[in-house]
Amino acid sequence: MKQIEAKALSYLGFAVRAGRVVIGVALVCEALKKVPNGSGKSPLIVLEAADTSANTHKRITDRTLYYKTPAVRLSIDGGALATAVGKRGGTVGAVGVTDQNLAAVIAALYGISISDSH
Repeated sequence: MKQIEAKALSYLGFAVRAGRVVIGVALVCEALKKVPNGSGKSPLIVLEAADTSANTHKRITDRTLYYKTPAVRLSIDGGALATAVGKRGGTVGAVGVTDQNLAAVIAALYGISISDSH
């Protein structure tokens, strides 16, 4: 795991503790449809596990492009992503961060600007 990714997962942990994440591919895709109105429900950045299927990757990519939300495909698998968000014994394909500040910090690690996309 890269140092940048380790920092991103650390910030993701803060977002989880703050309750400002959407966990799971289906929930992330559904939450992307919500209008970002300050309610904190629409993901501002999506982190995707490396081992998602081609179909799932396309689904996430299509939704994030359509709703102009940045997405990052991580180098860790779904099991490690599940552990990072506190889900033991399972896998997680994608996580959306809904907190403006934490999403901005995570995006900045990857050279992405949140303000340009929302």
